[in-house]
Amino acid sequence: MRVCVVGAGAIGALLGVKIWHAAGGEHAVTMVGRAGSHLSAMQRDGLRLCGESVADDVSASGDNGGEICMRTGERNAAFFSSLEDVPQKQDVVFLALKENQLAQIMPGLPSVSHAETVYVTLQNGIPWWYFQIYSGPNEYANKVVESVDPQGVLFHGIDPCRVLGCVVYPAARKKEPGVVEHVEGIRFPLGELDGSHSERAERISQLLVTAGFKAPVVEDIRSELWLKLWGSLAFNPISALCHATLGELCTFPPSRELAVRMMREAEQVGIALGASFRVPLERRLDGAASVGAHKTSMCADVEAGRPMEVDAIMASVVELGALTGVFMPSVSAVYALLQLLNRQLDQGVSFPAVPAPLPDPKM
Repeated sequence: MRVCVVGAGAIGALLGVKIWHAAGGEHAVTMVGRAGSHLSAMQRDGLRLCGESVADDVSASGDNGGEICMRTGERNAAFFSSLEDVPQKQDVVFLALKENQLAQIMPGLPSVSHAETVYVTLQNGIPWWYFQIYSGPNEYANKVVESVDPQGVLFHGIDPCRVLGCVVYPAARKKEPGVVEHVEGIRFPLGELDGSHSERAERISQLLVTAGFKAPVVEDIRSELWLKLWGSLAFNPISALCHATLGELCTFPPSRELAVRMMREAEQVGIALGASFRVPLERRLDGAASVGAHKTSMCADVEAGRPMEVDAIMASVVELGALTGVFMPSVSAVYALLQLLNRQLDQGVSFPAVPAPLPDPKM
């Protein structure tokens, strides 16, 4: 199988290296990343993946060093800065970019696509295709989610019949150019937009399972997206605004109560759109709390001086709340604060990293 990962950041790197390593080079894996120090390091020295789970994998396989390295020139491994440079058509393209970056790579997709190429979407929050091939309330079918897809560029430019939805649960981070650490998590549930159990979904699921991930094919990918977004909508903003870890914000009573209110509001929107929530709210909170001293991706963006992924995670839900007539006072208030914080980041204001607190010796 020919596999292309567009977006060589933390999650894209995790997928690409693990797929390539597990197959022993049998699958041709191409990484496409933005020109810069990270891509240069990968092209020069290879893409290195480390972390406890990786150390376990290489130990079990008899490898040494506690990391996996995928290098240019090794069997079926390649790195490029644009899709147009990829020399062959691909069987599956993992779109591991933020949603606001996807329009930039759309012109290059035809150059790597044949008639059966599948696009697996890995974006956080509400995706542009949410109301395409949609079986929820009829009045919402084929609506464009403007907050994530202004003017419907993705909606009209990418064939939804090629799309396979996927929810990203793992956490990973870029340690230095060319080096990515797998922090925790291995779940990538995926599904067809129409809820069918297709051969291609099973094939891609097996590709991910062989690479060491849990990738069940689910019948309702939109409900699975809401389950992830349900927590991200609350945990990410609170963590970013307060430089707090998941353990802190989910166990400190005032911030936990705020998270509950935000999640209740979002739940009403999801239900109005036909989604279901298979995990109780308190269990979702407790699961996040159990992760402990881990900062969310939004918090990491703030401390690195990068603009946050606000539109897909928050603006989209506010938009859908207005569409369904759901009153969302807590979500709207936190969204306003997050917009201001993003504006400060755009203006170059820095927010240095705050170390995670040491355990309380009295506890």
